[in-house]
Amino acid sequence: MENRQNARRDTGRARDDGKNACWHPRVDAEAAARMAGILRRQASRQWFAVFCLILIGGPVFGQSTGLPEEDLTPVQMKTGSLLFRMATGYVVATRMNTDIDATISGLVARVRVRQEFRNSGPDWVEGVYVFPLPDSAAVDHLRMRIGDRVIEGEIREREKAKEAYEAAKSAGKKASLVEQERANLFTTSVANIGPGETVSIEVEYLETLLIDEGTFSLRFPLTLTPRYIPGSPLPDRKGSGWSADSTSVPDASRITPPVVTASNDHKVTFHATLTAGVPLQFVASRYHPINVSQENNRYTVDLSGPDVPMDHDLEITWRPVPDSTPRAMLFTETIAGEPHVLMMMLPPDDLSIPQEPMPRELVFVIDTSGSMHGTSLDQAKRALIMALEGLRAGDRFNVIQFNSVTSALFDTDAAATAANVAIAKRYVAGLEANGGTEMRPALRQALSAPIAESHLRQVIFITDGSVGNEDELFALIEKELGGARLFTVGIGSAPNSLFMRKAAEAGRGTFTFISALHEVGEKMGRLFRKLEQPQLTDIVIEWPGSVVAEMYPATVPDLYAGEPVFVRARLSNEAHDSDLVTVRGNSTAGGWDAELPVEIGEPSPGIAALWARAKIGDLMDSERRGADQETVRKAVIDTALTHHLVSKYTSLIAVDKTPSRPQTAKLNSEQVPNLMPYGQSVEAIFGFPATALGIGAYLANGMALIVLAMLLLAVLGRSPRRDFPVRS
Repeated sequence: MENRQNARRDTGRARDDGKNACWHPRVDAEAAARMAGILRRQASRQWFAVFCLILIGGPVFGQSTGLPEEDLTPVQMKTGSLLFRMATGYVVATRMNTDIDATISGLVARVRVRQEFRNSGPDWVEGVYVFPLPDSAAVDHLRMRIGDRVIEGEIREREKAKEAYEAAKSAGKKASLVEQERANLFTTSVANIGPGETVSIEVEYLETLLIDEGTFSLRFPLTLTPRYIPGSPLPDRKGSGWSADSTSVPDASRITPPVVTASNDHKVTFHATLTAGVPLQFVASRYHPINVSQENNRYTVDLSGPDVPMDHDLEITWRPVPDSTPRAMLFTETIAGEPHVLMMMLPPDDLSIPQEPMPRELVFVIDTSGSMHGTSLDQAKRALIMALEGLRAGDRFNVIQFNSVTSALFDTDAAATAANVAIAKRYVAGLEANGGTEMRPALRQALSAPIAESHLRQVIFITDGSVGNEDELFALIEKELGGARLFTVGIGSAPNSLFMRKAAEAGRGTFTFISALHEVGEKMGRLFRKLEQPQLTDIVIEWPGSVVAEMYPATVPDLYAGEPVFVRARLSNEAHDSDLVTVRGNSTAGGWDAELPVEIGEPSPGIAALWARAKIGDLMDSERRGADQETVRKAVIDTALTHHLVSKYTSLIAVDKTPSRPQTAKLNSEQVPNLMPYGQSVEAIFGFPATALGIGAYLANGMALIVLAMLLLAVLGRSPRRDFPVRS
């Protein structure tokens, strides 16, 4: 309790200090000690198994690793270090630096991510690593730096870019390839790094800011939660990840990089320049300590310390001073004679009229799979208990939990009586994390039940979203939603933002991220306001008569309290200064409309690329809904090539012209590990086959050795529990 109070006091100080704001939760020392004890006890059990493997594995299999003592195994690798398989074993290409630099202006951020590696081994190497980016990022630049030389990347069709990369790799030329696996997950391959050489890879992207109840934010993913892979294994593999490809996730081996639990070297530096245009009430970081300096309305943000691990998403938030929050903003960019616009407009704060609130049927769905173990489940349980306490008389509710199986607290939705709520709170308090992330049955159960006309059904889905079959789940939501609304709550230090946003979009709801215990009250309070206040519906954008707009989203979704209208559009011709854009919608208070003069638009580089990114997303959604795949593919390629963007069908490639690796020198390759997100347990994820990281060969060999160990112990008549006592 004292720690939580300290965290709240820290938060208050961060909000009040406009020049050096730092919002950073304290670590609960008692909880950390308990977790450390659990891990030690689990490790002691594992050491007994390892002891048996050492005794039996060598004589039975007659194998030796042949690795020198200074070499590391893949499990021991530090995240962020290119993991290379050398002729003598595993070695590390020392990580020099990971640097994030963001320039934020108006509604747009341009972000540069630079990762620098040095090959400290004796062999020529290729590194392949998977990394997350925001799910709405428009990735448009790649640079490869070798010493003083800079090789700029160019955009090509994915297959052609892959062919060029493989040809350069075979010819001994240095090359880098950036491919999209998901909208928020990318793979970079770096070929022909020589012994002792340092290579720097720079990726740039554009992103639109998030706005909620007057607070602006920008989130930078730094690691990823291992994804659950459903379906039956396929015989071939497309990538080198820990999971086999499956019938439900055909590219699973490309989105499952190995993970490690600790790193002494994997650190991040961060610098941002924020030009807000208005004075700010505060600038803060939710999960990392920062330093903030100010000059007029220009703010500079840096991480406070030099040793910041990449195990938790980084989020920067800021709020204009009262009465300075912009109600409307419009930015423009003209490319090849075609004007593009990015428009934001905030509806009035209160669109409702006093009336008797409609009874609700709230279905709370909570993820209790292995990836939610530890801090994530604590956050989810606290959020769910707060939601239960917010139930009103006349409401009905149920609680559904899912892991490898789905189960509900009540057979049918129950009245929100004090007794039933108390039962539910005890049930939630006793939930534990284990098993796989089988989302489909839980979503179907929550959405498919008949909806009573007297109640408004709202489904609150609490999860880290660590699944690989996102498209399958989005299609299910769209099919089964009916008159319900789906709200997603992303839990944990590295949730799958793509699933959270797109599931809520398909469910005509909204999404919330909760990544620390100290923000549960704030974030859930914000969600309750959305649940209780009617949304703005039937939104229509009316452009000036002389203008034809290709707009995304083509249909503006329903909006809830504090949410803005966001539109990206390409116009058929330039609008006149006297022209107006009109936004209309409906609420319980009746019709609402507002006008935005085109003349207030400000030039902003990157608006066209953001429009193209939105168009590509819309095209990919249409493919999921049954549009002709080849037609969609051609449209995506045309848009991506025009605007120099990475997509499912296009990639960025940089190739050095001069070969550097002798043809007689062998080239080795290996996958790069990621750092396990803060608060998660490797044992909880790896310990259950359904959620485990697909390490089938390791499990099979390990099980065989364990069986042999048990047989030996049976022959010797010894008990492992007596000889190797373990405290529970």
